[in-house]
Amino acid sequence: MNYKVRLHKSEEGYSVSCPGLPGCWSQGETEEEALENIQDAIKEYLAAVDELVHGEDVREIEVPV
Repeated sequence: MNYKVRLHKSEEGYSVSCPGLPGCWSQGETEEEALENIQDAIKEYLAAVDELVHGEDVREIEVPV
């Protein structure tokens, strides 16, 4: 899956968030580290969502853009 992420450079390094997943963000000293860290954050976010809906009637739909 592909997700859009937003990078922000600061004095401490880079912060990165995923606008499509509210509250999903990370950081890193370098751009590369921040991008690696957001991948882990997205995986953990999606795992938490799966756990929350486990046993529920959940369906996937395709949305043409």
